[in-house]
Amino acid sequence: MSAAPKEAAPHLASLVRQGDTQTEAVAITDFIFMARDISNAYLVTTADGDVMVNTGFPGGAARNKALLGAHQTGPLRAIILTQSHSDHYGGLDAFKEPGTQIIVQSAFLDNMYDMNSMQPFFGPRTKKLWGSTMKMEGPMPPLPEVVPDVLVGDHYAFEQGGRRFELLWVPDGETTDSLAVWMPHEKVLFTGNQFGPVFLSMPFLNTLRGDKPRLARTYLRSLDRVRRLGAEILITGHGEPIIGAARIRADLDRMYAAVEWVRDYTREGMKAGKDVHTLMREVKLPEEIAIGEFHGKVSWAVKSIWEEYSGWFHYESTTELYGVPRASVDADIAELAGGAEVLAARARQRLAQDEPLEAIHLCDIALGAEAGNISALTVKRDASVRLLELSGGTNLSETMWLRSEIRELEAKLAAQ
Repeated sequence: MSAAPKEAAPHLASLVRQGDTQTEAVAITDFIFMARDISNAYLVTTADGDVMVNTGFPGGAARNKALLGAHQTGPLRAIILTQSHSDHYGGLDAFKEPGTQIIVQSAFLDNMYDMNSMQPFFGPRTKKLWGSTMKMEGPMPPLPEVVPDVLVGDHYAFEQGGRRFELLWVPDGETTDSLAVWMPHEKVLFTGNQFGPVFLSMPFLNTLRGDKPRLARTYLRSLDRVRRLGAEILITGHGEPIIGAARIRADLDRMYAAVEWVRDYTREGMKAGKDVHTLMREVKLPEEIAIGEFHGKVSWAVKSIWEEYSGWFHYESTTELYGVPRASVDADIAELAGGAEVLAARARQRLAQDEPLEAIHLCDIALGAEAGNISALTVKRDASVRLLELSGGTNLSETMWLRSEIRELEAKLAAQ
């Protein structure tokens, strides 16, 4: 029996739990304070009341309020929500005061409604990938009602207490309603999760959990829009701020070059007649523009970009056009092969050749024909353990998917 690798937390998992032990707000400058959360909340003080950028997750609202309240200098004049995911607006009710303006991008409400109304679909998927990271035990805390006072189209600016805030629409990093908040006099830029939850990483254009797909071409336009600002402090949704105009520009240039390279690699491969699976297997970013794969991955970006240009039909089989999955003939294949045990034995051979994905293909057919087949469940579990070893435990979605699969397979084996 194969044992699953020790469950060290991927970098992203550690990042979103940094606030668990926070006892004081982090002073980024003498007028910007940070409360760490699943997505961070920021307080900006002015000479006439204060402005917030995001409010964190519902479960962290009381803590965030206590941390940032110690630095509030007057009435909270505005709350800017950089996107419609609940870890950015979940603490809204704890912070909102009479007269506080709520500012969001124009697509925020539709996107929030789509995500929240689809929780019977999205909820189990999120729990499988993020449940242990977010300590999702029991029902999710209730989400606040967001009633915006200002809907931002492409650009919106306002002055508050001697500080100027310019809000820019920068879609398709993590949501289609993403806003960046630019303070031109101070050269401070808040990007929320425009670049995903980990800075200097490959974007996750089409997440495993599911969300509205984002386009590489739009992501690149949005990235270019903010890099032309010349920020000296860049503050993201997670982790530490990035300090220094030269470093910020170099990092943004590197991300742009990496995503542009993957886009061009995919396009050229499509024109050369390569299928998406070949392109995913063969892709390798040049070392000089390599970036992290903590949330998205280079190979997943290839698949998203392929479908950005080609759509869902891959010209592989007529069956793509109809609602009859390959699994509908699993029993036939198993019978012709000599049964689920024969398929499981071949899967074990493929795993012995260090071909865990091929082994899982065979196990899926065997289990489609005989759901409780112990041999197929065992090989699939062992193949999943091997994939987890090969993954290195770096990418959160990949790691948590595989760990969840292993736990589910072990539970099925224990029930036999």
